[in-house]
Amino acid sequence: MKRKSKHIRLSWLVIWMMVSASVFAQQANTLTRQEKKDGWALLFDGVSTAGWTTSGGKPVPAGWVAENGTLTAKKGAKGGDIITAGEYADFDLKFDYNIETAGNSGVKYFYTNYQTGGKLGMEYQLLDDKLAEDNKKENHLTGSFYDAIPPDASRKKVNEPGQWNTVRIVSKGRQVEHWLNGVKILEFTRGSAPFTEAVALSKFNKTVPAFGTVEKGHILLQEHGSEVSFRNIKIKAL
Repeated sequence: MKRKSKHIRLSWLVIWMMVSASVFAQQANTLTRQEKKDGWALLFDGVSTAGWTTSGGKPVPAGWVAENGTLTAKKGAKGGDIITAGEYADFDLKFDYNIETAGNSGVKYFYTNYQTGGKLGMEYQLLDDKLAEDNKKENHLTGSFYDAIPPDASRKKVNEPGQWNTVRIVSKGRQVEHWLNGVKILEFTRGSAPFTEAVALSKFNKTVPAFGTVEKGHILLQEHGSEVSFRNIKIKAL
């Protein structure tokens, strides 16, 4: 009798775990009651491209598809980059991404039109560090402030292409943090001597105003020819 009772308890445990997993999966692209209370806002509703536009103010191209709870730049579809309708200054940004093998993409922040240099933004690089073509420089690898400052490789743990990773970008005043899968992998101060020196060695060294010193800008999802998917994109003003 005890053996049968134990079997029943195990069966209910398995069922409970399955139901819990199903409920958790349904929570993608939603905010908890606490997140809403804390001021978080969704940038992707899970079903549409509402709130997004091209850098030229046009509707999101067909190369970007909202399906199965993800916002995806289809491979070779030439969807172009897309940006948020709103601009952000101090913020906490979170999102999940999944990139294909040998893929290259990125998420830019403080994206705006510079007096000299055109439309630019600071980029959190997303890359297949092993197989992508643009993997020769440390400041071009996943988690870097692209072409300027590399992440701490000893702290970086990135999941393989085809698997989901979670990114967090925090900007408060001039302090910026890059996080990957729950670990802070890069921190810098905009306008500081090390920052200025890194920018001076980058491709962005001739912008006016100085690159990365603007006060606010859009969030940009980059389409770089590779297939990349995003979900759970949420932001909180600080």
